[in-house]
Amino acid sequence: MDQINWGIIGCGDVTEVKSGPAFNKVPHSHLVAVMRRDAEKAADYAKRHNVPKWYTDADALINDPDVNAIYVATPPDTHADYAIRAMRAGKPVYVEKPMARNAAECEAMNQVSRETGMPLFVAFYRRALPYFLKIKELVEQKAIGDIRYVRIQLNWPPYTEEVGENPQPRWRVFPEISGGGHFHDLASHQFDFLEYVFGPIKTASGMARNQAGLYQADDIVVATFEFESGVVGTGNWCWTINKEQRIEQTEFIGAQGKLSFSFFEKFFIRVETETGIENITVPFPEHVQQPLIEQIVNDLRGEGKSPSTGETGARSNQIIDWITAR
Repeated sequence: MDQINWGIIGCGDVTEVKSGPAFNKVPHSHLVAVMRRDAEKAADYAKRHNVPKWYTDADALINDPDVNAIYVATPPDTHADYAIRAMRAGKPVYVEKPMARNAAECEAMNQVSRETGMPLFVAFYRRALPYFLKIKELVEQKAIGDIRYVRIQLNWPPYTEEVGENPQPRWRVFPEISGGGHFHDLASHQFDFLEYVFGPIKTASGMARNQAGLYQADDIVVATFEFESGVVGTGNWCWTINKEQRIEQTEFIGAQGKLSFSFFEKFFIRVETETGIENITVPFPEHVQQPLIEQIVNDLRGEGKSPSTGETGARSNQIIDWITAR
């Protein structure tokens, strides 16, 4: 492939800034079509982003001869269906995260990728972001010595739409759509990046419960996990505490210090050793998926390899399944 002409299935919020505009900013890449079931919203997106074509039917976009690569940006319940349809039509796929609702659906996607020879990529864009690459570099340079353990802490209050007299929770807390709850959505990023830094997690277990009853999905998860390298980890995630207790921090504890950072909020890296404390700031690009999209385009053109594939993307779903006993 020389020129990668993308079609987006599901041009919703995630595509407005994080990903959509990046397809036209990467060399040899162009966004030529979008699809959304709501015709008015599909047409509006196409107009605002200068996209030549829009559809309300996914198959029409998949079979458009001007489209030679598909980006699936719908909720997870349709990822496997759309990705498999696209690959069977002979088109590579870039799919949003989490890759699917569970490890079984991920394996079905990867099986079709192997059968058809069509590449499959997953939007774990932290594998290409300079901020997270700096963290990986610090670990590899042993800035805090050999890593002993990882500690994840995420405590957030409920989202506004989940409380009140007439709560209207979003799709992320409906297991039939997302596969679980907020843990499935956010922890997928965390485990994917941790494996990128430390290698495969060989065992993971935990407890997932619904304590507050705001919705059906789990709202608290506690987990332990171990990497094949011998590094061990713990994590706790809760989405029903008060705002004063809000925290989102991951720590790498090494033989000679501690490295702290945030996956989703405070974007600086803190390195603590016996010589002192260093705070490192690494700017984020305007479109956070652009560095990964560029690597995917290069991969499709035979000029590199994407760090995020269907095989690596499925791993976080497997780990989450282990922890939530699914």
